[in-house]
Amino acid sequence: MHPRIRSLLLLLVGVAAVAGIASRLSADNPHSHHVLVGIPGEDRFAPFAIQIQAGDTVDWVNSDTDDHTVVSNDAINTANPQNIDVVVPGTDSNNGNPGVFSITFHDPGMWNYYCRFHSTPNTEYNQPFAPGPNGGIQTDKDPSKCNPPGSPTDTCDFGTPMMGVIMIMPHGHGDAPVKVERGD
Repeated sequence: MHPRIRSLLLLLVGVAAVAGIASRLSADNPHSHHVLVGIPGEDRFAPFAIQIQAGDTVDWVNSDTDDHTVVSNDAINTANPQNIDVVVPGTDSNNGNPGVFSITFHDPGMWNYYCRFHSTPNTEYNQPFAPGPNGGIQTDKDPSKCNPPGSPTDTCDFGTPMMGVIMIMPHGHGDAPVKVERGD
């Protein structure tokens, strides 16, 4: 066999082997879809609610100047992970760049989360609410409620409850509803 033809055949066999390995890897990991939850220049997660499939990854991108957190509301969540309490840096503490935090969800169910700087979990109902003295945005700042007391800074403004929810559908079920149960 001519050396050029043999080299060409070896090259084709090599390309076919690499293509076979690549298709096998993508079949083993069918979901690498990234869903974006933005934190715009205001105290909220956008969108508030999203629906994904098991195996998808959610990225929180904090474009606000302030730091925010992603805290899992484990008392009501029916999907993992649990014990998440992560600071997502704002642009002021991240050299002008938005902070990013990601989770890949493997289990179907519901995953509720909040920002601990703007929400406090109500232990009776597990519903996050604003931690201010009257809840929500404080139009008249009470210096005794500031941190530190008497400070005229934004630490007096408790904002609105900042929370969100993710519905994780079983892999391959598209928009089919998922039965969510919590056994205690």
